[in-house]
Amino acid sequence: MNDQQQRSPEEAGKGTQQLKRGLSNRHLQMIAIGGAIGTGLFLGSGKTISLAGPSILLVYGIIGFFLFFVMRAMGEMLLANLRYKSFRDIAEDQLGEWAGFFSGWTYWFCWIVIGIADILAISAYLAYWWPDLPKWIGGVGLIVLMLGLNLMTVKLFGEIEFWFAIIKIVAIISLIVIAAILVAVSFTSPSGHTASLSNLVNDGGFFATGFMGFIAGFQLAIFAFLGIELVGTAAAETENPEKTLPRAINAIPVRVALFYILALVAIMAVTPWREINPEVSPFVSMLSLTGFGAAASIVNFVVLSSAASSANSGIYSTSRMLYGLARVRKAPPVFAKLSIRGVPAAGLLFSCTCLLPGLVLLYTSDTIIEAFTLVTTVASVLFMFVWCLIICSYLVYRSKQPELHKKSVFKMPLGRIMCVAVLVFFAIVLVILALEPDTRTGIILTPIWFIILGIAYRVHRGKVTEQV
Repeated sequence: MNDQQQRSPEEAGKGTQQLKRGLSNRHLQMIAIGGAIGTGLFLGSGKTISLAGPSILLVYGIIGFFLFFVMRAMGEMLLANLRYKSFRDIAEDQLGEWAGFFSGWTYWFCWIVIGIADILAISAYLAYWWPDLPKWIGGVGLIVLMLGLNLMTVKLFGEIEFWFAIIKIVAIISLIVIAAILVAVSFTSPSGHTASLSNLVNDGGFFATGFMGFIAGFQLAIFAFLGIELVGTAAAETENPEKTLPRAINAIPVRVALFYILALVAIMAVTPWREINPEVSPFVSMLSLTGFGAAASIVNFVVLSSAASSANSGIYSTSRMLYGLARVRKAPPVFAKLSIRGVPAAGLLFSCTCLLPGLVLLYTSDTIIEAFTLVTTVASVLFMFVWCLIICSYLVYRSKQPELHKKSVFKMPLGRIMCVAVLVFFAIVLVILALEPDTRTGIILTPIWFIILGIAYRVHRGKVTEQV
């Protein structure tokens, strides 16, 4: 292996400090789970069910299937060169400097957009208890809280995500168990609905909204998986990536089956899918319709904590991406400095400040779910761009460094074949988003980011040329 293969692109930076490997196996596993269970599932699944009906189960299964291969491609490359700190390093090494610039800054912006979506979600959750509470209070409170926690240490971030993930897991498993009991005893809710698995097919069949309804389900369902690649970003601060990274990635199919498919089966078995309000979390509305008011409040707390967890992951991820960009002089050098606690404090402050404009959407949209749909569409397109760069990087890696692939102990299954299949799948999803009226606006707005980024890259290249 030559020197270029051995060195991370980040090592071009001079006079900067190194991130500490303060995350353990249990932290990484829970970060991976937390990344797979986010606001898109807890809030957005209500709208996806209303669009696709029971066929939403197949939608989640298909998306999970393709994203598993994206993660396997990233996992193989991260372990082939342990000096890679994230997929940004991979993209720059395999595709060129432009790819590192575009993937790094796009990923940063992705999490800013997701943070805004979490602010919108938290406002919706708080309105369940306090309908008259000013909408901005929850968002500002979340930003201040997450900033304070992330300024501590990366180990504290890992602990926070560990317990956030535990709350999600316990809540979803409890929900599935409660639904199973209600179905077993044929429970009839105060509204007259009987819990039964037949609810999945007795109202128009599995594809109750037709093929176009099934297709429309992809628009918000894809957002539910955003952040699944966070495990790759966190690998740079993990004690034993050779062991922990494969475990976290290989568990993705199990997590999709349990936390997405079984959870939604539970919801639609207890609550007929046409009765689910797309404006409200179906996890909360399920227990509300069954008459368990106190339990619904508990679940509302859980989904609120899930949004906080997603925001926490986003703030963590954006600060690390800014750190990596600054180390290769693609961001202001202040972002490459670590605090005495070993965290990129400047990046944390900058990212949190960029979340504040998102509060405007709370007052410019007719409903929270309308604003949420717009934001999630933009985030989904940007993430698909990043995922495509990972796949393209893998194809180049296989061509340029076949010896590394041959030695790999964590090879991506079906390699090049699945890479092509994944890219085709993302193209289809992009067309679906463009066809749906409520997501078309997000598609139209997204190119603005790439225009800004293209201009910024030309300015950056011009400065580099002058220095040379």
